[in-house]
Amino acid sequence: MADLKTTYLGLELKNPLIVGASNLVMDDDALAQIEAAGAAAIVYKSLFEEQIQLERAQLDDNLNEYNERHAEMVTLFPKIEHAGPDKHLMNLARVVKNTNLPVIGSLNCVYDVTWNEYAKKLADTGIAALELNFYANPRDDKKAGKDIVEHQLAILKKVKQAVNIPVSVKLSPFYTNILKVIAEMDHLGCDGFVLFNRIFQPDIDIETEELVFPWFLSNHGDYRLSLRYAGMLAGNINGSIVANTGILTGTDAIQMLLAGADAVQVVTTLYKNGIGQIKNILSDLNQWMDKKEYATIGDFKGKLSRKKMNDPFAYKRSQYVDILMKSEEIFKKYPMR
Repeated sequence: MADLKTTYLGLELKNPLIVGASNLVMDDDALAQIEAAGAAAIVYKSLFEEQIQLERAQLDDNLNEYNERHAEMVTLFPKIEHAGPDKHLMNLARVVKNTNLPVIGSLNCVYDVTWNEYAKKLADTGIAALELNFYANPRDDKKAGKDIVEHQLAILKKVKQAVNIPVSVKLSPFYTNILKVIAEMDHLGCDGFVLFNRIFQPDIDIETEELVFPWFLSNHGDYRLSLRYAGMLAGNINGSIVANTGILTGTDAIQMLLAGADAVQVVTTLYKNGIGQIKNILSDLNQWMDKKEYATIGDFKGKLSRKKMNDPFAYKRSQYVDILMKSEEIFKKYPMR
């Protein structure tokens, strides 16, 4: 039996399979199944800025609802600044207490003060690490890209100073040079990088002519962008690498490890195939390692990364050109009709 242990964010995991942020980990029965199936860690569902601000606004309305209705009632509900998203923090602390798995908190904020405040509060629940969701959804043409990056770097630096647990960032791929951004975050001491954050996009129902919001699940093949950048980053940064988009099968997970990822995150495949898919992925990984006579993950991790491959063009434009030059090959697989 192969040894599946790996290290992610300085945490020793029993295998490289992490359940990513989702509603699954909020359900006690599902969480017990996830642990029994063999997952190595979980990421708790993200705490969003909108939740925090909504609760603050609602609390303020509730506390001040009767202030001006009757003079004698002005001090009946004394003002306090806010209570915050207590339910999220309470549930997270409960999950940390009730599972043997390392729990990684997830934070998705907008304002600097919120990042710092809630990074500390999440850390106080006893989580093993913290995952920051970094992405920018452009809404105008006035903000320069470098300003967005500098702002994120400043947030990362402050959060790293505020907490004493490992901090990773979950990034979108939509930077002018994602490798440069990661290198700068790595220099600031970021402990890991999650490739990539899938930014929610709306759709249009042409019958009702309205915007609709479908479930945002990944599909087979969506992992290729994560694979490319895992392969380019492996061996060139100090932080850990985890791939999280479109990892549906054991084969997908093996490909990511060969490219250089330290671990993978799965969500969609658990919704589509059930929590038992965790066992299937780990079984496939075990069987493949035995077949290839790999005793540990380290024996093959990053074997096909840019740094370890002899082919200097493996991750460069020339491969794309080569594909175009052989474009007729596609007709052999998909004959014209």
